[in-house]
Order: sequence, then C-alpha cells, then structure tokens
Amino acid sequence: MATIIFYILAMTALAATGMCITRRNPVHAVIYLVNSLFAVALIFYLLGAPLVAAWEVIIYAGAVMVLFLFIIMMLELAPTEQPQGAGWRRWAPVLLFSLIILGCTVALMAVDPDAAEGVPTYYASPRIFGYTLFQEYALAVQIVSFQLLYAAVGAYYVGRTPRRRQEAG
Repeated sequence: MATIIFYILAMTALAATGMCITRRNPVHAVIYLVNSLFAVALIFYLLGAPLVAAWEVIIYAGAVMVLFLFIIMMLELAPTEQPQGAGWRRWAPVLLFSLIILGCTVALMAVDPDAAEGVPTYYASPRIFGYTLFQEYALAVQIVSFQLLYAAVGAYYVGRTPRRRQEAG
C-alpha cells in the first residue's frame, strides 16, 4: 500500500510541477507549486521523516508561497492571456491534484505502516536534529541564510518604484 501511495504522490508532484512551469498566469503557477509541495511533504512523511514533512508544509508551502504571492501583487504581474472556457475547466487540474493529495493523506492516516510498530529506531527528535543541523552543518546553514538575505535584498531592489531608482542611481 505504501508503495502505491508513493508512486501516486510522485506522479502528482511531477504533474503539478509541470503545470506550474507551463502556466502563464503567475497565481495559477503558485497554486500548482503549492500542490506539488504538499505531495512532496507527504512523500517525506511516508519515508519516515515527519519533521521534514512538517517543515515542507510550514516553510515552503506556507511562508515562501505567501512571499511569492506578495511579490506577484507588488510587481502587479497580470496574466498575459484571457482565460478561455468555463471556470471549472480552468480549475479542474487543481481540484484533481488536491483530491489526489487529500485521498493519499486519508489513506496514510488510515493505514499508517509505522503506526503499529511504534517509533522507529532511526527517528530523530527535534533536539537531535537541531544539534546536528547547527553543529555539524553550521557552514551550510550560514550559506543558505546568506542566500536568503541576497534574495531579500534583490526583491527589495526589484520592487522599488521607478522614482526611487532614479534618485538612488
């Protein structure tokens, strides 16, 4: 059962990511990306990493997607084409992906392969994970934090109004 759920989630993540990169409407692309990130979070949970799955949902599907939507609104990106067809035709793929992810979530909750065995021996508590992350991989964490800082400065520069750019330049 776990193998079938894994392949369903993997195909959902691939299809949603493909839809994300082919959409011209930036809001639709973000919605497809959120679907893909939820599928990847369920894959992490299925593979025995519930903490990483929770972070996937909280950080990527939550915070980063809100940031993307904020940038889309700030830059006033408009769709390049008018939607064609009925509203249900445009939203059918999103609903299909969402229903697949919801079905897999319910299946994982109903038939959790690890629930009967208890906590596995390879389970890392948040304390052990944090210690490993900030002791053994401290340099990698610092590099990623600098990349996020550069991205924030770049977003600020791109989002400035033209008047401010002329005064600064």
